[in-house]
Parts: sequence; structure tokens; C-alpha cells
Amino acid sequence: MKLKALFTCLALCLLIGKMHGQETDSLTNQLPDPAPQAVPADTVPLSQYELSLSDEGLVFKGTSPNNGPVSLRINGEDTTLDVVDAVANLPWDLDRKGTLVFLRSDGKNMALYHASKSGPGQTRLRRIPLWLSVLPPLLAIGLALIFKEVYVSLFLGIWSGAFIAGGLRFDSFSFYFYSLWEVVEKYVVAALNDTGHISVIVFSLMIGGMVAIISRNGGMAGIVNRLSRYAKSAKSSQFVTWLLGIAIFFDDYANTLIVGNTMRTVTDKFRISREKLAYIVDSTAAPVSAVAFITTWIGAELGYIGDAVQHLDNFPGGTPYSIFIASLKYSFYPILTLLFILVVVYTGRDFGPMLKAERRARSTGQVAPPSSGGHTEDMEDLSPVEGAPEKSYNAFIPVALVILVTMYGLLVTGFEGTYGSLIDEGLDLGALSWSGVWQALTESGQEGFFMKLGTLIGNSDSYVALIWASLTGVVSAILLTLSGRIMNLADTMGTMVTGFKTMLPALIILTLAWSLALITDELYTSSYLSANLEDALNPYWMPVIIFILAALIAFSTGSSWSTMAILYPLAIPITWTVCQSQGMDVDLSMEILLNVIAVVLAASVLGDHCSPISDTTILSSLASDCNHIDHVRTQLPYALTVGTFSLLCGFLSTLLGGGALISVLLIVVSIVVLWFIMMRVGKPIEE
Repeated sequence: MKLKALFTCLALCLLIGKMHGQETDSLTNQLPDPAPQAVPADTVPLSQYELSLSDEGLVFKGTSPNNGPVSLRINGEDTTLDVVDAVANLPWDLDRKGTLVFLRSDGKNMALYHASKSGPGQTRLRRIPLWLSVLPPLLAIGLALIFKEVYVSLFLGIWSGAFIAGGLRFDSFSFYFYSLWEVVEKYVVAALNDTGHISVIVFSLMIGGMVAIISRNGGMAGIVNRLSRYAKSAKSSQFVTWLLGIAIFFDDYANTLIVGNTMRTVTDKFRISREKLAYIVDSTAAPVSAVAFITTWIGAELGYIGDAVQHLDNFPGGTPYSIFIASLKYSFYPILTLLFILVVVYTGRDFGPMLKAERRARSTGQVAPPSSGGHTEDMEDLSPVEGAPEKSYNAFIPVALVILVTMYGLLVTGFEGTYGSLIDEGLDLGALSWSGVWQALTESGQEGFFMKLGTLIGNSDSYVALIWASLTGVVSAILLTLSGRIMNLADTMGTMVTGFKTMLPALIILTLAWSLALITDELYTSSYLSANLEDALNPYWMPVIIFILAALIAFSTGSSWSTMAILYPLAIPITWTVCQSQGMDVDLSMEILLNVIAVVLAASVLGDHCSPISDTTILSSLASDCNHIDHVRTQLPYALTVGTFSLLCGFLSTLLGGGALISVLLIVVSIVVLWFIMMRVGKPIEE
């Protein structure tokens, strides 16, 4: 039945694509009509032009005799075409495989084409319906949830995207194979060619090697014995896991891998399901990074905010960091998620798939379901070697070094990055010195310790810091093992490689998820979703609209970072313009804008928590040694429950005039209601 459903789904997707794909021998396609607006004297409306191909490239032919420039965005870049006798030619490299051409005049007026050339005078132009850009991530997500098998689901999602990006060539059987080969040749290779992605892979492998060594040398057993003093029950061990997740606030990747790997043995001891561990790990990592003052996220956030507010009319001003801090009172989803975990832990109740998982673990001792257990637990033996001393420092020192070196690396690269930016601004700082950079920040108007520290962390290279930290951790674990004569060099290196192997299944999923993200970028999925979900422009509804839009984009793309990159430049100026055009006073407009700024980030985290193709969700499964789809299924009801209350709080906060007091009251009321829901709907877990 599942195979029948799979083939039926694929057949429908191909049939729908064929029905909607548009291809003509005359090679003419009407450009999207722009929305009614005042047209500058030197600009010709795009609605008067049709797109076709020549041997040299793209041809824009006017329906009426016009001359002058035509302005539009082609593949994301502003382009001005010179029109002569109603015709504009744009040189474009054409080959047999072809390229995508994305045209956008303004707002929702956009179109996607595939242009190719098979020989002299033989060109092909097909308009690709933009709604098909949503198909690859939805196909991958849907198949993963139906079949509980993520490798094939992601691969089929990428393949469908490659076929769409290849021009929907139903008439040529060979291009089915070209799109199949491009899954690896083009997208997987490109995903692995990104230095940030490679850094995450290396960091994960190093952490896996370190965890394997400190498990085999008895250090992890010593940590468990120490933590057992505080984790004396299922409830207290979950609380300790939550506390560690809050403590490692500076980076979500480091948080996930350290907390999941450290607490897994502790929670197993008290028969806590791997699904519950993965939920606590995942739901503390990104939320705490989203609201902490100093994180590796802060640089991107401040950059987006700063670029968006600098051109706003009548804007009261403020540094990007001060605006970010002021917006935190509206970060309902991260705050409510962190508090809801405490509600779940304290009440000892669960509902939905999580209830089933917890009852299985407590009653049978199977922390992971036998049919879809952890990634490698049955294949690799990471129990302490015979005679290994259960000394906690053999694990504590490497883990502590990972945390400390990460913070040190953020500061080192942050000072270097800030020094470079200050030099670019024309300041003469002489030789690089931390004190000189700190003083220069003060002189440039950045007052306050946390504001300057936030600037430094924002200019840091988190990937470099994580590489330094993971390498330091694994080297220290090796040295402690050898110096204690717990294992010889060959056995220690073999254990490290075993740790690398434990990470491979999740890293394969991560690589496929990155490849799928490349597909969504190439097909302009985010642009399509943004343009079609931003219609309602009542100022009081803006936080609700942006919340839904951000959650959908993050769910479809699996990336909160790309969601921020897409929405911040769009949401901030639209919100401010709408508020001012409707006569709102500056103070209320500012509160709505702060709410929207917080909502973009908060809803991105919600979408990440619900998406099977999110990198942080995948890493949480990896670190907790939990089946990935089981993690998504059990976390989804909790994330959506909190997300619903967060959406209501965002709307009510602006309706009531905004402000910190209103936000605090809404958070308190929400937690009280969530408590009653848990007591009413949730069922206790029998010990």
C-alpha cells in the first residue's frame, strides 16, 4: 500500500506539472503584469513586452512601439534593459541543459522560465508555474512523515526539484536521468562545497569522536554518577537536561550536540524515551539562542535589522542591537517553549505520540522503539573498556574545553572581524589590540557592556570557533585516555573512528537537507510564498501575517536563517510604511515593528521545530540517538500547541498597545492556560 501511494503521488505530481508547464514553438511568453502604480517617465511598463529567445540570448519584444529603459529584477539582480524600436536584447548563455530565468517587476508580479538551446536556431523556452517550487520540500516532508524513512524521501524531493529546474522535459526520456544524476552531481556536491556546511560536518564528527572516547575511557560513566546526585528520578533528570540546554546559550549547534550526547546516558538510566530527550534538546537549543543577548545568531540578525531600518522615513532611530533587545519582549514562541518544557517535566504528563513513547520507555525499558531505534546503538559498543576508571574528569575536561574554546574562538574572531569593519569605516586603530577595538566601539557610540559584546559576537566566525573547540575537545580526550593508560594509541584512534561512524547516518540526512535547500533557492520558493501571503496589510494583523509566513517558509525550507534573510528586508519596511500611512503615532508604530522583528525569528524557530528537513532538528535526533521521524512526530503536537498561543499573544499584544508589561501578562496567562491544558489533556506516566 505504501509503494502504491508513493507511485500514485509521484504520478500525480508529474501529471500536474505537465498540465501546467507552458511551452510554445513561437517561444513567446507574456511577462507578468505589474500592479497599478505611477510609472517613471524613463520606464516602460513590462506588461507591454513578451519574452522570447534568440541564438544570442533573451529577447524582450514590445507590443507597442516604445523606446527607453525597462527596469526589472532578473535572477535576483536589478537589471535595466535598453529598448530600441520596441525590442530589448539581453545576452544570455544558452546550452542544451538550459538555465532558469526568474523575472520580477514588483510585488507578486514574477515569472520563472527555463531557457535552453539544442543547436543553431533551435531554442526552447518554457514557463514554469511558480507553485511547483513548493512541491520538492512538501514531497520530501510528506513522504518522510508517511513512510518514516527520510533518506529516500529527501532524495525524491531533490529529484523532483531537479526535474522542475531542468525545464519539465517530459518529451525527452534522457532528461529524467539527467535530473537523477544532478541530485548528486550538482546539488549534493554544491551542498558539500559550502565551507559553513563542511565546518558543521567536521565539528559533528569531532564531537562524535570525543563522545566515543570519553564513553570508552569511563569518563561518561563518571559524569553520569555525578549527575545522578541531582538527577535522582525521571523528573529531575529531565530538569537537569533543560538546565544544561539553557546554560549553553551561545550556539544552537554546540548546545544540541553537547547536551544530547552528555545527558543521553543519564536519561536512559531513568527510562526516559529518546523522543523526550530529543524534544528537550531541540526545544532548548534554538529558542535560547533566539533570545539570548550574546549568540552566534546575533550578527546575522543585527545585519538584517540594520539594513532594513536605515531607510525608514520618520524612524525614531536606535542601533540595531538596541532594537533587537527591545524586540525580545515579543519573542513569545521561544520564551513559551522554554517554559512549556518545565510544565511538561513538572506535571509528569504527556499527550499525543510523546505519551505513547514515554509509556513504552517506562514500562518496557525500551528507550527507543525496537523497529526504529537510535542511529547506531545496536551496531557500536561504546561501553567503558574493561578496567576503565569511572573518573568524571575524563569527560568533564573535554566537554568544558569545548564550551570554553567556543567562547574564546567567538571573542578572537569577533575582535578580528570588528577590527576589520572599523578599519573599513575609516578609523585608524593601528595594530590589532582587544583594548583598542573595545575603546573604538565606545567612541563610535556603542555604550554598554552587552551592546559591545553583542557587536563582537555578531562579527565573529562561529564556524571557526566550533572547529577549534571540537578539535581541542577530541585531542584532550585522547591525551587523558593515553596518560591514564586506559587504552593504547591504536585502540583510542579506533574508538575515535567509531565515534565518527556514529555520526554518518544523520550527516547524510543533513547533507540531503542542505541539497533540498539549494533546490528551494534555485526555484525561488521563499519569494513565491512571501509574495502570495503578504496581502492583508492591517497594521494590527501584521505580526499574525508575518508569523504564519515565517513559519511556513521555515517549515518548507528547513532553515530559520534563510527565512530571516528573506523576511527581514521585506517585513520591516512594509510594517513601518503601513503603520505610518494609516496615521499611527510613532510610539505605537514602533511597538508593532518590534513585534514583527521578534516574530520573524520566533516563527522561524517554530517552522524549524516542525520540519523534518531542518538541520537543527536533524542534529537533535543525532545527538539524542533518536530516530529522526519519531522525533519530528512526537515534537510536532507540542510545537504547534505553543505556536498557537504564541500567535495569539503576538496579536493581542499589539491590540492592547504593546509594551513589556502587556507581554509579561500574556506570557503568564498563556503558561497558566497551558498548565490546565496539560492537566486536562495530558496523561500521567506510570513509573
